[in-house]
Amino acid sequence: MEFLNTVISWLMKKRIHQIELFLKYPHEVQREWLKKLLLAARDTEIGQKFEFRSIASADDFRQRVPIVDYDEVKPYIDRLKRGEQNILWPTEIKWFAKSSGTTADKSKFIPVSEEALEECHFKGGKDMLCIYCNNTPDTNMFSGKSIGMGGTHQIVELNNESVYRQGDLSAIIMQNLPLWVEFLRTPNLSIALMDDWESKIEKMARATIQHNVTNISGVPSWTMLLFRRVLEITGKEHLLEVWPNFELFIHGGVSLSPYKKQFKGILPSDQVNYVETYNASEGFFAIQDRGDEDDMLLMLDYGIYYEFIPMDELSSESPKALTLDEVETEINYAVVITTNAGLWRYMVGDTILFTSIDPYRIKITGRTRSFINVFGEELIVDNANKALSIACARCRCNVIDFTAAPVYIQEKTKGAHEWLIEFDSPPEDMAFFTEIFDNALKSLNSDYESKRYHNMLLREPIIRVVPHNTFYKWLKSKGKLGGQHKVPRLYNNRKYVDEILKMIS
Repeated sequence: MEFLNTVISWLMKKRIHQIELFLKYPHEVQREWLKKLLLAARDTEIGQKFEFRSIASADDFRQRVPIVDYDEVKPYIDRLKRGEQNILWPTEIKWFAKSSGTTADKSKFIPVSEEALEECHFKGGKDMLCIYCNNTPDTNMFSGKSIGMGGTHQIVELNNESVYRQGDLSAIIMQNLPLWVEFLRTPNLSIALMDDWESKIEKMARATIQHNVTNISGVPSWTMLLFRRVLEITGKEHLLEVWPNFELFIHGGVSLSPYKKQFKGILPSDQVNYVETYNASEGFFAIQDRGDEDDMLLMLDYGIYYEFIPMDELSSESPKALTLDEVETEINYAVVITTNAGLWRYMVGDTILFTSIDPYRIKITGRTRSFINVFGEELIVDNANKALSIACARCRCNVIDFTAAPVYIQEKTKGAHEWLIEFDSPPEDMAFFTEIFDNALKSLNSDYESKRYHNMLLREPIIRVVPHNTFYKWLKSKGKLGGQHKVPRLYNNRKYVDEILKMIS
């Protein structure tokens, strides 16, 4: 295994020269990718509609092709799922990455082409390892096993000739990994791709404690759940007693910040490194390339062409999207992508800011809409509004105002969402209201539903009824009375909720 570790580490480092190329010529690399994408898709339905053949520049592209969100591209995706092809991308689309929903749907289904798998997602994974090996020349991570916190997948048969496959992005990647990678990972796919997360965590914990695990990749919330179960089974104080050679946690999906102290507690050693990646269903975008900084290097040669809308322009009728050479540091931008899976000027929904433009490094700052996403639930305001309407209708009450924030996972308690609600008159049975509200959220948001499964990550909502005029007084105390000022419905940390609770205590 030591020889294998040496060989793989050497191979991974070879990619550094190509990374240095796009670092040196970022704008040229991006312009070249736009040309390649337009050329590849010129005879598709979308290419003919917008006359890709005659687009000669980034300005032409901006003027001719509209910016879209999922709801606008969904009719094309529905046709792809029914077996039609050559609509958004010329090669066959058989995979769809299931992601959290929109205002209209419980889940999104993002097309994944062979090119996107090879040139984007797999390449991103290899580059992450390449950068890590380059930064950590004495790494021994390939001398042991890797744990991948995979999602779930399913095969949908439309007729005798047409099938498509859908699942979490991580499940799609695992299903298509080369054999040499499968040799280095644990547990086997039959466990990693299980639908029942309660059973999956249990089986993963029992399977992985038998191996020399050196690294893991996953969302912090689910990873912490696995780690705690491993400690319960083994009776050990910390994970390095179970896996003494553990050295790397690759994380993404939600912020590590609320969990960092917990991870340090069960991985108490400087030998453990943390690398953040920005790998969404729509593409692999960025990698943390410096261990002492929390920003990430924007990867520019993955078959993705980037544009960025300043957040103060987002609400305008015709927001202007900027090309890479037009962005500035410390400004919040909404991310717009064009990809080798057929997404054309597609708004991902994330917001970022650039910490550097030489090279281009970014931080994820949030979502384009109010949200909570501490546990991977991606709860949006529309989910909350609809769920409250359902609960109020059943309980014959009305909400005046509300806000919500996460309750972080503690050593002996699960996470939750804390809701401060001002009613005109509270429901008679608050427990029943909470149950209806919780079930409504599950029905509206598949990611929330999965995190609430058997209370594994999220407990039921904590609802606190606040006195009349609470939100009015809070806004007044901040000098924000008036129609242009609104109570933040959902917030991804406890800043506002704690302020209000302190005010009324």
